[in-house]
Parts: sequence; structure tokens; C-alpha cells
Amino acid sequence: MSQQVFKSALPLVLESGEELPELEIAFTTIGSLNPEKSNVIWVVHALTGDANASEWWSGLIGEDKFYDPADYFIICANLPGSCYGSTSPLSNNPKTGIPYYYDFPQLTPRDLASCLERLRKHLGLEMIHTLIGGSLGGQVALEWSVELGKKLQNAVIVASSAKTSPWTIGFNETQRMAIESDCSWGEHSETAGKKGLETARAIAMLSYRHPADLARKQKEVGEKLDHFKASSYLRYQGQKLAKRFNALSYWTLSKAMDSHDVGRGRGGLKKALNQIEAKVLAIGVNTDLLFLPEESQQISANVVRGTYKEIISPAGHDAFLIEYQQLAYLLKSFYLEQS
Repeated sequence: MSQQVFKSALPLVLESGEELPELEIAFTTIGSLNPEKSNVIWVVHALTGDANASEWWSGLIGEDKFYDPADYFIICANLPGSCYGSTSPLSNNPKTGIPYYYDFPQLTPRDLASCLERLRKHLGLEMIHTLIGGSLGGQVALEWSVELGKKLQNAVIVASSAKTSPWTIGFNETQRMAIESDCSWGEHSETAGKKGLETARAIAMLSYRHPADLARKQKEVGEKLDHFKASSYLRYQGQKLAKRFNALSYWTLSKAMDSHDVGRGRGGLKKALNQIEAKVLAIGVNTDLLFLPEESQQISANVVRGTYKEIISPAGHDAFLIEYQQLAYLLKSFYLEQS
């Protein structure tokens, strides 16, 4: 695995009209380009993911897995706004010499796609075989698919949407309210909002799971008045994320997810999706409560060459990260249908 950082001194004008005066993108690559440079698999991570796709998607990417580095050149970049090496609220603002903190500009999935496009050009990759992402990563991948045109052969959009629903925005807003309620929020510190982030993650976990899945996995034995398994589970998940992630980045990227609308400035959702020239596989999860299967179906129905497939799982939204066998089967079927 190769881990690198791309640095660009050119300002990036954002959808909001603000700009990032400089840009750094941390990224990893595994595998090698073939002579034709036609074997590029570009992976886009979800909200709290990082550039190490072979770790968080280990059942799909790696030696003897579906995307084997012996056959493919696999790249994954840490999205700007995140706290794993790319430009983020904790980065120094070159105009002031101090970290951005709360002055970090608003980002949208389209802005994030523009960042990835700048990296693609830097790497000299003229063709992407497959662009794949789930959740927020799927939103970014969909935006980029519109812009890539003939430079993209296949787009795989997993458990995502063409426009963020009020339901999803509502979940994200409650999480940001939890961060705001932390008395340290507003401080110019890397740890600002850390306790609030724990609560935000607990709220998020309820949207990532299905009630039946929680009922099965957190089932109580005997009768209780307190100290329930579900309570301990959510507290643990909140503490676990707060140890590795940052509240400012969480705030920034959840806001980016809220702003997602592939049809903005393109004549509406249907017209925008119709511009995508790549073959598109939209994958939904039958129990997903955050991004409903109908939202994936909407994508496949409005692109020129779209296919819809569904993961059947009790796990809810997070099934896209754990149902490797089903994902591999759906991907194999998608590619075979083209041959």
C-alpha cells in the first residue's frame, strides 16, 4: 500500500462562493496500473471513513477479494473536511496562519467531487473503470459521475441518494444539536465538542441499524429496571468514535451530506442523472432506514444505463459495510451483464 498526500496551491472555489485557498488530500493506492491504465477502481469513503479502504472494506478489497490489487489499481482519498490527513477544520488557514476551526468553509458533495477531480488530473488517470462509494461516499461518487462523462465506465452507488431527504437531514441536525450542547463547543481546540460527538454517534447508530437487528443483538436475558444492553452498546459506540474522530469534521461532513442535490443548477434531478454516461449500479438495502431503497431505485431509473440491485440484510444501513458476499455477487452480476 502506498500512502501519499497531494498538495495544491491553487484556490478551489466552492458552491457556496467561498474558497479553499490551498488543498491537501491524503490518499492511498494498492495494486498497479496496467499498461492501458484501464484498471482503476476509485473508492469513496462514508462520513467517518478514511483512505484505507482495504481495511474498512476488507471483505471486498484486498488479496483474493473481489477487487484484488493483483488485477486492479485501487485508490481511495480522504475527503477534505475529514480529520485523516486532508484539509479540514483543524488545518491551518494559510491566510491567517492558525487553524480554521469554526471558520472552515461549507462543503458540498459536489465540492468534494471537485477535489477528487483535481487529484485525478494530478495522477494523470484518464479513465476510471469503476467509481464506487456508499452513503456520503455514494453522494460524492454520483456528483463526480455527472462531471466525469466518458472518463468513467462504471459507477456503483451503494445505500445512498440523489438528494438528501428531510428524514436524513433531521437525523443529522439532531446530531449537530448534541454537539452544540457540549459546553466545550465553541472553544478553539481539537477536542471541542468531544462529549457531544459521543451523543451524536449514539443517535447516528440508531439510523444505521434496524430495530429488529437491535432487538436481536441487544436482547435482555431476565428482567431489568436499568443497565440495558442497548444503552451500553450506544454509549460504547459513541466513546469509540470520539476517540478516533473530530467533532468539527463530523459537523462539516454531516452538513455536506445535508446539502446534497445532484440536480442543483442542472435543471433538476432527472436531467442531472440523465447526463451520466457511465453504466450505473445503484444498490439499496432492504432494511435501510437512513437511505431508503426507493432512493437507490430513483437513481437507477433516471440514468441512461442504470441497474438496481438490493442487499437483503437485517443490519440496516450499515449492511453496505458488512455484507461482503452479497456485494461481491451483485458486482459480479453487474459486470457480467455488460460482457
